[in-house]
Amino acid sequence: MTSTPASTSTDWQQWQTSWDRQQEWYMPDREERFRVMTDAVEAVAGRTPLVLDLACGTGSITARVLRALPGARAVCVDIDPALLTIARGHFAGDDRVTFAEADLTDPGWTARLPHTTFDAVVTATALHWLDTEPLRRLYGTLAGLLREGGVFLNADHMYDESAPRLNSAMNALLTMRQERQRAEGALDWADWWGRVADDPALAEPAARRFALLGDPREPRPAGARPDRPTSVQWHLDTLRAQGFSEARQIWCSASDSLVAALR
Repeated sequence: MTSTPASTSTDWQQWQTSWDRQQEWYMPDREERFRVMTDAVEAVAGRTPLVLDLACGTGSITARVLRALPGARAVCVDIDPALLTIARGHFAGDDRVTFAEADLTDPGWTARLPHTTFDAVVTATALHWLDTEPLRRLYGTLAGLLREGGVFLNADHMYDESAPRLNSAMNALLTMRQERQRAEGALDWADWWGRVADDPALAEPAARRFALLGDPREPRPAGARPDRPTSVQWHLDTLRAQGFSEARQIWCSASDSLVAALR
């Protein structure tokens, strides 16, 4: 479940920072929601939790959890070979972190984990890629992975649909600021992946990622809107229906929310 980084000379911290800056272009409040997420982990699970970082990407959440809670341990799971390569490089030598490569839509994905029970499961800007029924099933699986009283935290694109004019106004402001930052050189999703593909240490895992999940540099094909839930209320209702005793929103911005659910 662990592997040696592709190149010991690669500056993995630079790649981690580059990923963070690219994500912040989309989500200016990203650090604030991570702070609230980490506080929730400590509040529920204490200062030495075993944490599952679900769809971990480059390990952004794990980095912040370990910074705030040095006694924590984390299992990082993802399907993306390129992002996992960066994460493994970034955490090389840190025995608090282990890795698993798994497809969360595979019914047997939990067999790839080194533990059967966790104090906390955390994820951010990832599960919106899942359609409604796979996400519903995943929530049930996560309820089974958490110890009694454990916490699940999901920060993602979830909207309060009760105030459409306010949502529109806030989104317009975000778009205006993004356009200004792009003119000043900010990287978007496609640009960032272009740099990954051009790096010799990441070219091979990037090629595997593109074959598996598609090339982010190519425009998405037009077609029917995916069946993916977007409202906060859907997530709260589904978490309760899938085995969590409590669920509520604990943070939000104009376009994103952080929901917490207790097992």
